[in-house]
Amino acid sequence: MLAACTRAEAGYDVYDLLPPALDELGLILHPVADVAAQEAVARALARRVLSGELKPWELTFRLHQRYGHELPLTQRLAELDELYAFLEDGDRAVDQVNAEVMAEARRLAAHPGVPTGPADIPS
Repeated sequence: MLAACTRAEAGYDVYDLLPPALDELGLILHPVADVAAQEAVARALARRVLSGELKPWELTFRLHQRYGHELPLTQRLAELDELYAFLEDGDRAVDQVNAEVMAEARRLAAHPGVPTGPADIPS
């Protein structure tokens, strides 16, 4: 149904069509402001850093910009983002901060969350 919509129409219709479509697929849709949704976003971004799709500073920047220091799960990453502002390119401290961001990304990716798809739902 969304494919038949114009881009402007889809912007309105997606809110009505997405919940039943995801439910049909057995996927969970969290309200955007829900803490579980915010944590799912953080875990997804962490997995992207671990796969090399994002750089460590991009993870901290995005999460800090989006959630500030309000989301307990990403509190340390917000602090690390602030550290990046004081470092110079080529500084050894950048490597240390990158290593700590990667450790936090591994922690987030391993953090237990809600099932994200049919393969994650126990039978």
